[in-house]
Amino acid sequence: MAYRVIGTSAARADAWEKVRGRPIYAGDVAMPGMLHGRIVRSPYASARIARIDTRAARALPGVAAVLTAQDVPRNELRMELPGRMAEATAGAVLATQPVLAADRVNFQGEPVAAIAAETEEIAAEAADLVEVEYEELPGVYDPLVALEPGAPEVHEGGNVLRRWHLRAGDVTEGFRRAAVVVEHTYRTPFVDHVYLETETGLGWIDAEGVLTLRVSTQVLEHFRDVAEILQLPHGRVRLEGAYLGGGFGGKEDVTVECLLGLLVWKTRRPVRLVFSREESFIGHGKRHPYVMRYRTGATREGALTALEAELISDSGAYAALSPWVLFYSLVTATGPYRVPHVKVDATTVYTNNPVASAYRCFGSIQTCLAYEGQMDALAAALGMDPLALREKNFLRKGDTLATGQVMETEPMIAQTMRQAWAGLGERRAPGGPIRVGRAVAASFTPYGRMCWTRDSASAWVGMELDGTAVVRCAAPDVGGGQTASLCAITAEVLGLDTDRVVAVGRDSHFTPRAGTTTATRQLLMSGNAVLAAAREVRRHLVAEAAALLEAAPGDIELADGRAFVRGAPDRAVPMAGVVRAATANGRPVQALEKYDAPWAPTIDPVTGQGKAFNDYTFGSHALEVEIDEETGRTRVSRLVACFDAGLVINRASAEGQLEGGAVQGLGYALMEEIALENGVSRNPHLLDYKVPTSLDAPAIETILIESGHGLGPFGAKGLGEPAMTPSIAAVANAVSNAVGARMTELPITAERVLAALRSTT
Repeated sequence: MAYRVIGTSAARADAWEKVRGRPIYAGDVAMPGMLHGRIVRSPYASARIARIDTRAARALPGVAAVLTAQDVPRNELRMELPGRMAEATAGAVLATQPVLAADRVNFQGEPVAAIAAETEEIAAEAADLVEVEYEELPGVYDPLVALEPGAPEVHEGGNVLRRWHLRAGDVTEGFRRAAVVVEHTYRTPFVDHVYLETETGLGWIDAEGVLTLRVSTQVLEHFRDVAEILQLPHGRVRLEGAYLGGGFGGKEDVTVECLLGLLVWKTRRPVRLVFSREESFIGHGKRHPYVMRYRTGATREGALTALEAELISDSGAYAALSPWVLFYSLVTATGPYRVPHVKVDATTVYTNNPVASAYRCFGSIQTCLAYEGQMDALAAALGMDPLALREKNFLRKGDTLATGQVMETEPMIAQTMRQAWAGLGERRAPGGPIRVGRAVAASFTPYGRMCWTRDSASAWVGMELDGTAVVRCAAPDVGGGQTASLCAITAEVLGLDTDRVVAVGRDSHFTPRAGTTTATRQLLMSGNAVLAAAREVRRHLVAEAAALLEAAPGDIELADGRAFVRGAPDRAVPMAGVVRAATANGRPVQALEKYDAPWAPTIDPVTGQGKAFNDYTFGSHALEVEIDEETGRTRVSRLVACFDAGLVINRASAEGQLEGGAVQGLGYALMEEIALENGVSRNPHLLDYKVPTSLDAPAIETILIESGHGLGPFGAKGLGEPAMTPSIAAVANAVSNAVGARMTELPITAERVLAALRSTT
């Protein structure tokens, strides 16, 4: 089918504003009488709070409030689970997290007191005047140690937060049939999201007494969390979305919302709260560190026979989203391959390290490092071409995942791998002390939530009298072009140019609920809701145009801002005329629609059998690295990313996701790590925490395959998270290829590369 708007690189409505530096972010707004917030945080990772003295801080001129745990009406953030999710997590220890620590602190940076003052300087001085007497307690800082008998308990009931299991076939029999078995342990570290905009927000009480918060968030539904801790009716709290200066999952959890709401409600004045960079480093959830022990077997011909894995993730001090991150790891543990015999045991544990939670690729990127490392190791042991080994075992339509889910469409994974590899071109001969390595990594990543959550999203589309369209949908745009995609879908269906469609809202009071901008779900969920609403509006417009043009509704086309008779373009009426006529005749020109994701029963918690996710995005990275033998410095010189997008909605946005995901993955692979000493960060600032710059990014080629097999609008699939998944595995495999030793621990620093080189000489 030919599309007018879909698949093009139509400019986003916010493009020029961002280029010119004009967007208004949550922290850019000031209000008359505004106070400034400041949070007092624990310097210790595990300690008892013996005493808090706020008298000197309260007495400081210009201080409006100094709040501690006793000032919070309900001092706990709970993980509220819908029925089916609650069933699936039966047996999990879900520790609630206090808004302000009361008796003890469990991680460095845990909030202890909240301050509001007339100026930032006074707020900072007041924070220094808050006296907190701590008594350090034994802590646990290694997830493996946390599992040992007698380890210090972070929470009453033990350090095990959640266990998941996956069983398929008979793994003992599978290894008996294997001619070759490879075993490796892979490790990944804590890493930070490092978004340019830290956590920030402005709050006030409006004329109707509604607590209103304008915050940088991926989740407008956090208004409920604020209402619960303040013990207010949910309707008394309103959340406004703002431009996000980056999220990557770090603004999926509650960040400033409850602290800001508490300060506003207690002072009855506007308050702005902006986390410093150091606060951002120690105060929000990180990517989970993993220890992954893999054992994989194959026949002499290269057919996989068995996979056994133990996955252990570090949840940090509180539960957050750790059970669900671990579940994604469980489902993706075997990679995009047919493995008849599987045994996976996955555990997430509490430690006194920073809280770990959502991060782009949500548990599927760590396992990709392991299963793709295993495939290269098997290829080496068998003397096979790594690409041929993969292609022999790739999932195909009709195959069954280890969870029992049947692949209902062709994954196209072999095509993505071959095209990515071909894109690297001719191999260059190394020169001097430079070694060159190449590798490929294939991946599959869910898009959309677990299919037993009964996920849904709503959207409203309406026409104005001038023939323009308005989209109302509360989907936060995290910079990935979510809003632009919704406008493109509407423009395509209604025959309008994209500049004739505007999306408004992202307001918990006035726009239809759309759920979270997480899990690569907004194109699937809100996109389908907008598609349904636009089609309903189109139905009414076509009916009115048919009456005006004296034609059958089936002969009416909408394009270029007008309605006309197919085959007779001169028989036409402008869209504004159609809308005015429909309005005069009492015909609807707006529609509210809801999209419900396909549902399946919860998985078996003992065997992992069941339909975990409705669909997956498949893709590959092929890359080349150059390694200096004398320094160990590693540089990625070429990278090709190829993914099946299902159908591309906005080509520039899709290509941007592939490029951004690749570069973010290079940072994870080569340089990023939160350096901890007994739970205390030693690099909570950009001076020592390194992220890739433009000088570290190679030339990136992006290739988009369009199978049309996605569940999103017009057959689209999600790309936001999948774009990053194979990156770290491709780097690790390429470096392993260059140095002649398997790299199993991230980040792959110069020191680790030199150690690997020495081990081979």
